[in-house]
Parts: sequence; structure tokens; C-alpha cells
Amino acid sequence: MKTSHVLILTSLAAAIAAAVPSGAQDGRPLRTLPHGAYQCALPGDANGNAVKPLESEGFRILPGSGYRDAEGKRGVYLLRGTELVFTSGSKKGQRFRRLGNNTLKRLRPNGAVGRLSCIRVGSTG
Repeated sequence: MKTSHVLILTSLAAAIAAAVPSGAQDGRPLRTLPHGAYQCALPGDANGNAVKPLESEGFRILPGSGYRDAEGKRGVYLLRGTELVFTSGSKKGQRFRRLGNNTLKRLRPNGAVGRLSCIRVGSTG
């Protein structure tokens, strides 16, 4: 291979690496969630229901790393390792931690696990 080709390929690789968003090269594998409906709820209290469902927070995971919110608006998500980030749509910026195959916990802005849980309750179809 000619030296000029090696230099061009090296430059191209460096440009691609620089264009990848920060954190995308952190070694966590890209994944997808199981398709289907996810219902979300907050913990209840001892005097009432065990959970307080929040229908407005629910969503459906679609093929192609997509989702549809409770109002039917579409968006896209990214799942790296156990961290889920909604990257477009009405839930853009919301972050969750995946706990097992069917459970998500919303993360607070500081990265701590919050109170909202979302559970997959059915598959697509």
C-alpha cells in the first residue's frame, strides 16, 4: 500500500473518531430493548396502592431503536450497556437504568436512580 494511501486512511479514521459523540467510545455495547408496551409508575404508600401508575409516562418500544409515547408521538432511543437515553421525540434527554430484561428505572440529572419505574407488560403484535 502506498504511503499516501496510508496517510489518507489514517486521517479518515481520525476524522471519524473525532466525529463520534463523547462517551460513545466507552466500551459499552450498543443494544436494543425488547419490543412492546412499557407501563410506568411511582411507588405508593402504606395507606393506599402499592404503586401509582402514570399512564402519561408509558411508551411502546418499536423496531429500529424507536419508541412511541402515550400520545402516539415517535422518537428514537440509544441503549449502551445498561443506560437508556431517549435521543429524540417527546422523551428526549430522559435517561433510565435497565434492571433485568423488562424493568427500567429513571435516572435523576445527577445520575442517581430515581423513583419512577417502567415495566414491559406486553410484546408488540
